[in-house]
Amino acid sequence: MVHDTIAAISTAVGEGGIAIIRVSGPDAIEGTARIFRSRTDLRDAATHTVHYGHIIDPKSGEQVEEVIVTVMRGPRSFTAEDVVEINAHGGVVAVKKVLDQVLLQEGMRIAEPGEFTKRAFLNGRIDLMQAEAVIDLIRSKSDRAFSVARKQAEGTLSKRIKALRQTVIELLAHIEVNIDYPEHDVEDLTSAYIREQSGSALEEIGKLLKTANEGKILREGIMTAIVGRPNVGKSSLLNMLAQENKAIVTDIPGTTRDVIEEYVTLNNIPLRLLDTAGIRETSDVVERIGVERSHNALEEADLILFVLNNNEPMHEDDRTLLEKMKDRQLILIINKSDLESKLDMDEIEEHIDEERIVRMSVLEEDGLDRLEKAISKLFFEGQLDSGDLTYVSNVRHISLLKRAQQSLIDAIEASNIGIPIDLIQIDVRSAWESLGEILGDEVGDSLIDQIFSQFCLGK
Repeated sequence: MVHDTIAAISTAVGEGGIAIIRVSGPDAIEGTARIFRSRTDLRDAATHTVHYGHIIDPKSGEQVEEVIVTVMRGPRSFTAEDVVEINAHGGVVAVKKVLDQVLLQEGMRIAEPGEFTKRAFLNGRIDLMQAEAVIDLIRSKSDRAFSVARKQAEGTLSKRIKALRQTVIELLAHIEVNIDYPEHDVEDLTSAYIREQSGSALEEIGKLLKTANEGKILREGIMTAIVGRPNVGKSSLLNMLAQENKAIVTDIPGTTRDVIEEYVTLNNIPLRLLDTAGIRETSDVVERIGVERSHNALEEADLILFVLNNNEPMHEDDRTLLEKMKDRQLILIINKSDLESKLDMDEIEEHIDEERIVRMSVLEEDGLDRLEKAISKLFFEGQLDSGDLTYVSNVRHISLLKRAQQSLIDAIEASNIGIPIDLIQIDVRSAWESLGEILGDEVGDSLIDQIFSQFCLGK
């Protein structure tokens, strides 16, 4: 596939030790050679070699920047095209000067967001599932999420989807042969084969979807609302989990007026923490807006950390909140456990199981391990540390797997009640196409553009 030549800064913009300008396309080596002076002419350089020299202004001959240039000839490169990576000093001005000289060369243009990875996909080096895993690698918020994304980028999950498609295409081929040559069709055998092949594919899809909830959590994090009345220790808990002072902590009720957001990782579980305003009746207009936003955060949250003060009895507001949240994913944190308890535990346990109650002293940083175990048990049944890293984590993939699953269920049900085989073929083909969409075999340009537009510039 022939493309023009693109260039972009592939490292974060700002001050740093090194910055990388990536160039990819048919003129990558020739174009860079026109502005690079070294002992070696890049046009003659072997693939995967590194060269020291200077970027120059070809009009004046002036040296612009001291650089190291790496040459990777296609198809043995990330994009499967000729690629040049220019390593320059990391200052903003230095990088811009180098990029300006690159873009002045004929046939060069600035890359669109994600265009390097998009070219890797379009050139057949990776499939769409692997391409989407690249952005998950960049955005990973825990070691576990990074490992899952790395496995997907390597193609581990793609192999399972391809094997699934092979099972479905064999079934589709069998059906189409019997449609074309009905005189050779044995109806009972065909029905049995449909049930067997569809059942085998459904079993594998079921295994993959079983990991979907955990995978989605690892990819996106658990949206976690920290709620409770004023001054029970919500902001102190956020600061403890984040290991820095993100929220203002005072003895004055109603200090937190808005929802404060922070990402943290507990025992390889990413949490998107929302510290909410203390929920209470108030006449303060600004605080009332904060309380309203707290209620909205409660509605959106995957997990609620409801904080009570161990040193004071339950308030009517506490009882109201507990009753409202009893059917949600809730962990009750009894803070200030180092102080005398004035809570009626019998009353509390009428609302929530004992295993979801965690005693903590945020002041003394005690109880974090118990909170980690409670969250792991609630969302992963305590099995997050298993060795299997094959998770389905992308919402698009999950949706398409469910669509393929339903198509195969429809095919089995249609076969069981004697629906004509040419109609069953429609369901089987739909399953095959849905699986193909995951890999990028059955997608349109608009979806591809939408997916890669989410990438950062230079990736």
